Amino acid sequence: MNDEMPGLADRAAEEPYEPAGPAPLGLDRELTGHAPVDAHLARLAEVDHLPADGHLEVYEDVHRGLRAELTSLDAHPAPRPYDNRS
Repeated sequence: MNDEMPGLADRAAEEPYEPAGPAPLGLDRELTGHAPVDAHLARLAEVDHLPADGHLEVYEDVHRGLRAELTSLDAHPAPRPYDNRS
């Protein structure tokens, strides 16, 4: 017994499959107040206009940028010059 709908295979053969184009996810991005981080996060909007195979490059670039920002928080500021006027 065949569970498929009659004629379904015929219609599928007639209508070639075309994947849907890129579509925005509609996610809101909230500002963090830290300009470099906000700039990296703003790049995520680029994927709304890219096919899925283009997302990875943007995600990896944003990840690298955010990681660099976090790493910079661990960097110790340069020592201040000694002032012996006091």
